[in-house]
Amino acid sequence: MPDKSSMSLMRRRELIIGLAAGTVLPFVPGCADNPALGRSQLMLISDGQLAQLSDQAWQDSLQRERVLRDPAYTRRLQRVGERVVQASGQTHHNWEFVVFDSDTVNAWVLPNGKVGFYKGILDIMATDDHLATVMGHEVGHVAGRHSAERASQQMAAQMGVSLLASAIGSSNSQYAQYSNDIGAALGMGVTYGIILPYSREHEYEADRLGVDYMAGSGYDPRQAVDFWIAMSTMNEHHVAEFASTHPSDESRIAEMRRHIQARGYA
Repeated sequence: MPDKSSMSLMRRRELIIGLAAGTVLPFVPGCADNPALGRSQLMLISDGQLAQLSDQAWQDSLQRERVLRDPAYTRRLQRVGERVVQASGQTHHNWEFVVFDSDTVNAWVLPNGKVGFYKGILDIMATDDHLATVMGHEVGHVAGRHSAERASQQMAAQMGVSLLASAIGSSNSQYAQYSNDIGAALGMGVTYGIILPYSREHEYEADRLGVDYMAGSGYDPRQAVDFWIAMSTMNEHHVAEFASTHPSDESRIAEMRRHIQARGYA
């Protein structure tokens, strides 16, 4: 029967292997059920903290970016945004929709319901269904509480790596002399095994919720696939999916098609 020292060494070895492979999460309390996703989430940041950070980020964006004053763009964004938000049930947020005067093809949302679309992405949206595709995705991130979960995952991962590397370095085990290398390996394992995959799953969840919100607000969910196919042709640089915070275009489109079929929207 192994002695306590051997058992402790085996346990540390299992933790190292498991955390580096992304299969061991720090045991930190703070889980909450999310009915929009049908699953529980790790939550280490409060709604109050998130709201304060979001408000500051929004004010910084309004000062840093140039707001487009064309009423036609603003009316279009607000019209689609309000319909999608109503369908999502996320009406408790103080939503605000702003168009930024830039050719950038992008859009984003803050957890407090502040939405920024750039003129560049609106200009390539031939129909309001295309706009609703992206709007639904952004609202899906808010309903999914993805910002809070992402921040909580990073906090937990950093605490776990720091504590484990410190314990290894201060021990008298045969691994002590390699503590710096092990700590770096753990950080790499957490990044590729936990943080990035969760981020990609957030994107899939936002896509699925967005498609549902499109259907609920009277837009055609099938055009979501058409829009993302068009967007995929614009991607000049392809990053390996395992090292990306977003799914590959092919994976995203395939998953969206499956969801549309499963919901009967097709």
